[in-house]
Amino acid sequence: MANNENNREETSPLLPQLQEPEKTADKNTKSKTGSTSPESPASEPAVGNGYGWTADGLPLGHGSVVGEPMGRSHWNSSICACLGRNDEFCSSDLEVCLLGSVAPCVLYGSNVERLGSTPGMFANHCLPYTGLYLIGNSFFGWNCLAPWFSYPSRTAIRRKFNLEGSCEALERSCGCCASFLEDEVQREQCESACDFATHVFCHVCALCQEARELRRRMPHPGFNAQPVLVMIPPSEQTMGRGA
Repeated sequence: MANNENNREETSPLLPQLQEPEKTADKNTKSKTGSTSPESPASEPAVGNGYGWTADGLPLGHGSVVGEPMGRSHWNSSICACLGRNDEFCSSDLEVCLLGSVAPCVLYGSNVERLGSTPGMFANHCLPYTGLYLIGNSFFGWNCLAPWFSYPSRTAIRRKFNLEGSCEALERSCGCCASFLEDEVQREQCESACDFATHVFCHVCALCQEARELRRRMPHPGFNAQPVLVMIPPSEQTMGRGA
């Protein structure tokens, strides 16, 4: 009987495949028990360098823990700085102030076109804004419809450049809205509501602030022309005859 069992073990094609993992497992356990004591806890897996990205694709700082919120940057100018700042963009800030006061539809279309970085978006956003602007002023006496259409651009600018929102500014200045900032989803909902309120109650100032921010951070898509190398052929040369 013993010989028959040995023959079955030798002739079974699955037996070596089953025995090899058992042998390797025994070797691993022997090597572990020989190097460390059985009372010592298992070593934790090594943590990487901590590289990560935010939800909007912005990289976290070197050496930071993955998932740690990245510090928000401030707007280049406040919402009440109608004339902008005294820097190299001073003339552009004056143009923004003039457009916001006279033709906010043109300023909004320019902002969206610069934010999208693709030419042609100006008409797709300027014309609907103009229609809502005229309907609001004709039937309600003030521009109450266009902010519903334009406030997502402020949210897009804030997310793209990782800018500080109104809730974070209030929490930093007076300590309120701290409960909303603990949860990422609640904070984003609160910031979006603040963006809408800013466009409703301070619409022109919000458009001007967004325009100043975009003009300092992004060039206009129409000015991204590449330099053209012009090849000038050499002038015709003549060989002079000797006297």
